[in-house]
Amino acid sequence: MISKFGENVSIAQDELRELVFQTLENSKLSHLRKCDNFPTLGTNDALAPRSAVPQRRCLILPPDHTRLNSMAGPITAMVYEKLTAAGVQVDILPTLGTHNPMTEEQLRMMFGETIPLDAFKVHDWRNGVVRKGEVPGEMLSELSGGKVDFSVVVEVNKMLFDGYDLILSVGQVVPHEVVGMANYTKNIVVGAGGADIINKSHFLGAVCNMETILGQTDTPVRKLFNHAVDTFLSDLPITYILTVMEQDYSTGEIHMRGFYSSDDVECYNEACKLAQKVNITLLDREPKKVVVYLDPHEFQSTWLGNKSVYRTRMAIADGGELIVLAPALKEFGEDPTIDKLIRKFGYNGTPATLKFVEEDEELRSNLSAAAHLIHGSSEGRFSITYCPGDGVTLDEVRSVGFEAVPYDEMAVRYNPETLKDGFNTMPDGEEIFYISNPALGLWAYREKFKE
Repeated sequence: MISKFGENVSIAQDELRELVFQTLENSKLSHLRKCDNFPTLGTNDALAPRSAVPQRRCLILPPDHTRLNSMAGPITAMVYEKLTAAGVQVDILPTLGTHNPMTEEQLRMMFGETIPLDAFKVHDWRNGVVRKGEVPGEMLSELSGGKVDFSVVVEVNKMLFDGYDLILSVGQVVPHEVVGMANYTKNIVVGAGGADIINKSHFLGAVCNMETILGQTDTPVRKLFNHAVDTFLSDLPITYILTVMEQDYSTGEIHMRGFYSSDDVECYNEACKLAQKVNITLLDREPKKVVVYLDPHEFQSTWLGNKSVYRTRMAIADGGELIVLAPALKEFGEDPTIDKLIRKFGYNGTPATLKFVEEDEELRSNLSAAAHLIHGSSEGRFSITYCPGDGVTLDEVRSVGFEAVPYDEMAVRYNPETLKDGFNTMPDGEEIFYISNPALGLWAYREKFKE
């Protein structure tokens, strides 16, 4: 494993480049080239290909712009620059999962200006996948304590089986509502995965109780993902690059606290240990009002913006209020079918959603949407007020079960440009807890998290 990490470490750009190049030197691609009597992928000199040997190929699997702070963009650019200079063909498949394809503006924002646009491929989670196996219902019953017993079809993007010498999976380990801690095998079977495992894994996480999963390394959903990759995808030449990021709330700067790379679970386990230290904020008291800001570059749907709900639900007091400042909100689901289902059923809590699943075939066929409806509800414990700009109407927001106030009106009182992360006391004496980016961590009342 290649690694550098620490709670007070801040990995600079030149250090990151060195770690990335060390990873390439250790990768399966480098080993294959050595077998062909190629010189090594050294950190100082570009590797020159030998014309007698077929061109080597690398596929990079980074997240999309909704994980902008992961540093996956710069890492991808470093790998592309290094390998193409060495004569390697490099393709890039952003692991969209169910998200919208990235626009040119989003690609440039995340990956920079130098990578040709035709290097980027689009993942189609419904039609662009190939079936590799099936996890039996008995395992799902065991993982869920008998709550579900369906089998899960393992499908991933066809490109993974297109003869690449190296598949480089890049991303950030951070608390996650479905799997416990994000990335590693999730980036393969969900980010580049197909409908069945996306739908059913999300539903598995929902019925297993999100609050027992958030921030945990080993969960029922993680076991499913690891089993799927280890059992059906073990022949793929995958190397993982995982980062741990932390925001310094006193300055607003985001630091890379950890870099880990390997071709096995070790890098994930080690990254989780650090992420649990730097990305989980435990509070000694429960705030009655939490205000969350959704950056327009990252959050344009409740499918993503409900991180404001997931990541704060263990902190907010009973009877409290969550205010979500969402200036760029334009839709509910990023997939048209899921958007339609959210609009139809709304965020009404677990009992109502499970009843809808029983009664509606379309929802039953899109269990990730059902899971999202459960995750996005406070179960009546606190109120949720979304504050959109002009992308959706207040009536649309209210129709899915949230309260609604115009962004411009709420931002006058809770101005994201003047609030500081953490507890703030307003001029009239009101106390709020402010979070500038819910994607960067998990916030929980200390006693509740222990439970």
